[in-house]
Order: sequence, then C-alpha cells, then structure tokens
Amino acid sequence: MLLKNKKGIIFGVSNKFGIAYAIAKSLHEQGAEIAFTYANDVMKPRVEPLAKEMNAKLLIECDVTKEKDIENTFKEYKKIYNDCDFVIHSVAFANKEDLSGNFSDTSHEGWNLAMSVSAYSLVAITRHAKPLLNKHASIIALSYIGSEKYVPHYNIMGVAKAALEASVRYLANELGQNEIRVNALSAGPVKTLAAKGIAGFNILLNIDKYRSPYQRNVKLKEIGDTALYLVSDLSTGVNGETLHVDCGQHCVAISKEEATLISKIKD
Repeated sequence: MLLKNKKGIIFGVSNKFGIAYAIAKSLHEQGAEIAFTYANDVMKPRVEPLAKEMNAKLLIECDVTKEKDIENTFKEYKKIYNDCDFVIHSVAFANKEDLSGNFSDTSHEGWNLAMSVSAYSLVAITRHAKPLLNKHASIIALSYIGSEKYVPHYNIMGVAKAALEASVRYLANELGQNEIRVNALSAGPVKTLAAKGIAGFNILLNIDKYRSPYQRNVKLKEIGDTALYLVSDLSTGVNGETLHVDCGQHCVAISKEEATLISKIKD
C-alpha cells in the first residue's frame, strides 16, 4: 500500500458527498491513518460516522478561525499519533451575499471572514503542524480555477483562493528546507453540498463539461486519487505546485462547440 504506516489529519470533511471525504477515502484505502476535525457541535454528528468508518483514533472540534482550537487540535493529535506525514486543508467559507452581485460590493467584514477561513487558516494550521511533520511530509490545500480566472458568482472566494495558492508557494519555500512539501490541488467543479451555495453552479458544471478535452466533468475519485499521489512518496519532487485535476478544462480557452457557434455569428 502506498501509505502504509503514514498518518495525518484532514480538516474539512463534512459529509460523504464532498471532495474532502473523497480524499480521505483514497488515503484510507491505501493504508493511511487519519485524524478528523469538525467545525462545531452541529457538524459533529455528520462527521462522526465518517471518522468511525475509517477507524479514526481522533475526532476533534476545531474552528479554524480560533488559534486556540488549532493549537489544541495538534496537541491532542500528538498524544495519539506522535508525528505527522500529511495535512489536508479543505476549508473555505464566504458569506452568501458576497458570492453574488458585484465584487465591488464585498463588505469589509465579508472580505476578512473569507480570507480568514479560506486562506489564513492554512498558515495557522501549518504553523502548529510544523513541529510534528516528518521528513517528506505533505501538506495539501484545496483550490479552484476561480483563483486564476474570473468565474461568475465566485467573487471573494476566487480572491481568497488566490491568496491560498500564494500562501502555498511561500510555505513550500519555508518548509522545503526540511524536505516537507506544500501543494495546492485545483479541482474541477463537482456536485457537492458546498457547491450548491454558488449561484448558477449547474451552468458552470455544464460549461466545464463542454470545455474539457474529455468532454466530461472530473470525478470525485479522480480528485481523491490525485491527493493520494501528492501525499505519497511518489510526489516527493513536487513542491509549491498548483496541480489541476479537472480533465484538462483549465488549459482550454474556448470549446469546439463555442467556436462553431461563434463562427456562425455574422459581423
């Protein structure tokens, strides 16, 4: 197994239909021991059965906007696992009103909230994880193409993801001195409960499908298995990267169908 004797922690699993769960499943199937966190009491009943399914020895509450919670999470993690081979950051949040309308209408409060949860939390988590990380440990943050290009209704989240990816590069340089790697995984859109919060998501899903060289959307298992690669020793030479797992959609400016339609438009 690729991850035999590897152990780590995943932040952001909330249900079995999301990307974080798909990643946890791929890692667990290859022998990894995984500790889980949940954001608050409301989320605990949703995460608990998933943690039990993967024989987790630790399930702990962690609000990533609270430094003390993050500090306590790794304190409790150390008591059980002692050291750490991987950290998965799959945490993001923005006010619903800041994901629609004009980007210039983003409130100062909404900006700070999205940046704190979606980007700064990676920095805080890495800071507290550092003393426990083994040589060749891997940290992965989840991103999306909206960090690089305009995506309708993504607004502040796109900017937060851009900050997340920049943070990945700086952390990669810092931790790379100890041969610890930090990478971002930019996944294509998939039908998750979180995605439903983005207005017009089904339209984005269809656009992505027709722009993809595969002519389909990425599958959750493909995202999970890509994370598996980034956690495994197969990727020890990969650091500071934003790896796209979107069936190639990110490399296409315009689909064949769009080109055909445009060619029929008369000046």
